[in-house]
Amino acid sequence: MPATSLLVQALPDIPLVQAGDDLVTFVLEALARLDLSLQPNDVLVVSSKIVSKSENRFVDLRDIEPSPRAEELAAITRKDPRFVEVVLRESQEVSRVAPNVLVVRHCLGFTSANAGIDQSNTGYTDSHMILLLPQDPDASADYLAGELAARTGVRPAVVISDTHGRPFRMGNLNVAIGISGLAPLIDQRGETDLFGRTLQATITAFADQVTAAAGLVSGETSEGQPVILIRGLVWPHQQNGTAQLLNRPPEQDLYR
Repeated sequence: MPATSLLVQALPDIPLVQAGDDLVTFVLEALARLDLSLQPNDVLVVSSKIVSKSENRFVDLRDIEPSPRAEELAAITRKDPRFVEVVLRESQEVSRVAPNVLVVRHCLGFTSANAGIDQSNTGYTDSHMILLLPQDPDASADYLAGELAARTGVRPAVVISDTHGRPFRMGNLNVAIGISGLAPLIDQRGETDLFGRTLQATITAFADQVTAAAGLVSGETSEGQPVILIRGLVWPHQQNGTAQLLNRPPEQDLYR
């Protein structure tokens, strides 16, 4: 169900987020600066980084004692063994290891480099401070959507975004790691194409499409635009779900 007209708008002047900050207030103040209010079917795409900051997901590497396994992988990847130790703690298993590369299956079920752990735009110049992903991004999205509904009377869909690489494509892309009120996947099997042929395998990663569109205006470096409003989307609400549905089950992984 494609949109015929779509607004993709960065919310301006979101402050630098600190631990414990109220993201809902920041969002509502930014909407007011644009003279906008939430409408039904609005989608807010929120950077995982500001969610992690508000949830105080910081780790000081000076407090970390690396395990023998972390020391072993650090020697291969040329990474700080304390950093590798935190990656291992946030992971189910290691997928790929090479110089400057540590790809793991995250505890949340997706596969990504360094378990999504970041040091850029954290607000700290101290290289010892790192930032983990939100512990439960689906719950974080639900919380933000519920609080916005309580304060405005309108419950938007909320997507928590993160930046992932792709194994057979160059460059990074924003993907959905937390969802509330949006279809993660749209199953179009059984529908027909332009020529009446029945679709057999078409399942669209709708939430990832939404998040990638938001990435066009949010940026990845110094733009400082971590919340994006998307208006005009239409999707089958009976297919709403969580970001966990976007993760391919390990038994379907054909590339290892």
